[in-house]
Amino acid sequence: MTRLFNDPATFTEDMLAGFLDANSGYVVGVPGGVVRSTRTRSGKVAVVVGGGSGHYPAFCGVVGHGFADGAVVGNIFTSPSAQEATSVARAAHGDAGVLLITGNYAGDVMNFGLAVQQLRAESIDARYLAVTDDIASAAAQDIAKRRGIAGDFSVFRCASAAAEEGYDLDGVQRVARAANNATRTLGVAFDGCTMPGADRALFTVEEATMALGLGIHGEPGVSSHSLPSAAELAEVLVRGVLAERPAGASGRVAVILNGLGRTKYEELFVVWKSVAELLAEAGYTVVEPEVGELVTSLDMAGCSLTLTWLDDELERLWTAPADSPAYRKGRPAAAAGQRRDSSDAGSVADCVVADADESSRAGGRFAAAAISAIADRMVVAEAELGRIDAVAGDGDHGRGMVKGSSTAAATARIAVSRGGGLESVLAAAGETWAAKAGGTSGVLWGTALGAIGRTLGNQGWPDDATLAAALRAGYDALADLGGAQPGDKTMLDALAPFVAAVEAAVASGTDWRTAWLASVEVALKAAAATAELRPKIGRARPLAEKSIGTPDAGAISLAMCLATVADLLDSERSNGQ
Repeated sequence: MTRLFNDPATFTEDMLAGFLDANSGYVVGVPGGVVRSTRTRSGKVAVVVGGGSGHYPAFCGVVGHGFADGAVVGNIFTSPSAQEATSVARAAHGDAGVLLITGNYAGDVMNFGLAVQQLRAESIDARYLAVTDDIASAAAQDIAKRRGIAGDFSVFRCASAAAEEGYDLDGVQRVARAANNATRTLGVAFDGCTMPGADRALFTVEEATMALGLGIHGEPGVSSHSLPSAAELAEVLVRGVLAERPAGASGRVAVILNGLGRTKYEELFVVWKSVAELLAEAGYTVVEPEVGELVTSLDMAGCSLTLTWLDDELERLWTAPADSPAYRKGRPAAAAGQRRDSSDAGSVADCVVADADESSRAGGRFAAAAISAIADRMVVAEAELGRIDAVAGDGDHGRGMVKGSSTAAATARIAVSRGGGLESVLAAAGETWAAKAGGTSGVLWGTALGAIGRTLGNQGWPDDATLAAALRAGYDALADLGGAQPGDKTMLDALAPFVAAVEAAVASGTDWRTAWLASVEVALKAAAATAELRPKIGRARPLAEKSIGTPDAGAISLAMCLATVADLLDSERSNGQ
């Protein structure tokens, strides 16, 4: 149980404020995360790591000399937004480019990919790499689909050491890829973790059993096994990881036995005794192993074993000096460079509105009212959405929808007060939703609202065909960005039939309001029907069997939002508006 917090909704912000104060000699805060307390020296590539919080010392704990230059800090188990990643990377960048690295999760891939695009538009040479070390999350032939878990640390470590040595951006990226290709991890859980303020764990493990192949975002394991002795567990982990030895790999390995938050160091050392013996028997030489908490999952009970097969270059980088708040090795040279101040970083863009006529401003007022009503609905639905999401995910969907919709509603009201039309209101709301909610749903909702707004424009009240076209534009934008298709068990499974129903009704002469009201039931039924689907992308994919019988949280929340707009339309009709 995570017991110590003030307001669960501000847990990450409160944590980060305390971390920054306690480690002011190492780091300073910037919008979206932290960077080193000294500016990046000329000629040095900046390495920026990141992801959701809840994993300390990853990610902010490894910002320091010899390690990362910055860390983007999202809400618990939730990807930071593209704006936050851009802000931190911009602040960390010197003059030699920046490499961003995260685990391989849909929200991180989308948001950090968008950040790279923005940085390049600002003439900053930016690259991105997603770590794929978790052997339980996909078969060897689908290695690109694997999650990044404790192997994140190995890749961060080697890439950061290369940057510290003075490698150029191509060289740092090459090292990061080599470290990722050489790294494999397998983990187990003995009990689930609990989000701050929650009254139950995201998942449970039956007494005297363990879950094999867990994720680090509160995802349960892929299979259940009887609880072994420490020696038996060591054999399961070592055998599983060695089975995935990369072709041509050497006999020298960097090894991490990682605690997930609640497993005591003494227990880890007992397991390590057997791990070390088994690796030696298999003919391996272990190079400076790490036993302890490096990539955690709040208060999850469990551990993972990571091996990185080393060549001469990776071994030198793995053993290089480092000095950060949570990780210190050797004696790094004194950090040089001018101390930063808060003006070094950019911030999330202010709400800007374009000229609009009165008809479009009326549309903007309706859009703002609809988003406000959606925000209210999400507050009521938060717990249920979190419960659904926790079956095969990380349980954060409800909280993310509340944060995204509430901040979007506030921004929409500001845009209306400034005379914004439909496009301006929806664009401002979408930007804020993506920036503040983070995660997969945040960037998808932000993208959809932006695409809808661009189709509707700021001049005139849209006719029925234009409204239908706007919904189609929103759908297409989601499909293009997320790479999902109907049947993949995502929000598209609710949106696709809804958009098609509205288009068909409008094409037959029905006005868009009536079409919307008539099509909501289609979306609700389609969202419920996702319970029978197997997830093909996202965090739930490795737990496809456990997901069967439970609908997709994103599809359910989207259908709720469509129904909320329908309620508003029905209310206006009843009032003669």
